[in-house]
Amino acid sequence: MTDYYAELGTTRGATQEEIKKAYRKSALKYHPDKNQGDAEAEKKFKKISEAYEVLSDENKRHIYDQYGAEAVQGASMGGGGGHHGGGFSSMDEALRTFMGAFGGGGGGQESIFDSFFGGGGSSDGSGDHRQGSSKRMNLSVTFEEAMRGVEKEVALNNYASCDTCHGSGAASASSVKTCAKCNGRGQVYQSHGFFNMATVCPYCSGKGKTITDPCKTCKGEGRVKKKKHVTIKVPPGIDSGMQMKMTGHGDAGEGRGPAGDLYVHITVAPHRFFQREGDDLTIELPIAFSEAALGTKKEIPTILDGTVKITIPEGTQSGKILRVRNEGVPNVHGQGRGDMLVKLSVETPVNLSERQKDLLKEFAELETEHNSPKKKTFFDKLKVFFS
Repeated sequence: MTDYYAELGTTRGATQEEIKKAYRKSALKYHPDKNQGDAEAEKKFKKISEAYEVLSDENKRHIYDQYGAEAVQGASMGGGGGHHGGGFSSMDEALRTFMGAFGGGGGGQESIFDSFFGGGGSSDGSGDHRQGSSKRMNLSVTFEEAMRGVEKEVALNNYASCDTCHGSGAASASSVKTCAKCNGRGQVYQSHGFFNMATVCPYCSGKGKTITDPCKTCKGEGRVKKKKHVTIKVPPGIDSGMQMKMTGHGDAGEGRGPAGDLYVHITVAPHRFFQREGDDLTIELPIAFSEAALGTKKEIPTILDGTVKITIPEGTQSGKILRVRNEGVPNVHGQGRGDMLVKLSVETPVNLSERQKDLLKEFAELETEHNSPKKKTFFDKLKVFFS
């Protein structure tokens, strides 16, 4: 007695997805293209294809589970004729089942393995309802626009659905006919030994339909080129190299298929004073020697909130970084803001007057090693090095 579940290596409680996976694994193993001249492999391939043909169909599976293989072996399977010995009558039937399980179809002449390894056609098995092409564009924004967010209007020259025929390509519904050559499949099949080749139907160009009276506006294409203005909403915190996807703003699909998408690649212009490090902003603040020594308060600009006052402690060294919380870049995903990092740069005074020089000389005379701890430590280490 034929056990279809055993043929596929599954059980009666297997889900449709498990049945499909089991069939794909076995079909690839025993496929005639990989086992040329192996009669046993060909026989096994036919058996597992027959098993999948039954178990992948809920109605046939129900009959099989109740009454056994004999109850379904008389039915026509795989699109072919009757069966001999309870199996497929030809390799073509088994190959058609294989192609159906792997989603085979479309796009020129291809091997039956193409759909499994990345070839393919439309989702419904015909050339109709193709998704439109996606587009890419570059968008430049200023640093301030990237921080605050901005809306930019751009003009796109895309294929759009024809308003006259509403994308059908036909002057009227009655002028759309099923292709007589491929019977609406969009493909014609040719057998070459163990190879079964699918070719785009030359009569309907893979659409599965022919138009006897094309639309005058789009000349049967169903699409026309149109300029469309689109508003791009750039979120706060966007950065150079990031990409935005705008669903449905690419070319309109063929045969009333869905439109493609628009991918917007962002470039942010550099700022004169601020630099970005992730969600933090850095700014370099020059201060005088006296301010660093005595300490001071400074009011500095922020990128979004006007100004903020910071305290510089006495004895500040050049290169010290002060952190101002929540004054950095807004997180592009809305998760708060980064910080502003203020890097202090102590300037050595230049163009001194005689009075200033005299005061500094007096200061130098009063200076002790405790006023310059790093200097003292350095020379102490140097003495050890040369001792």
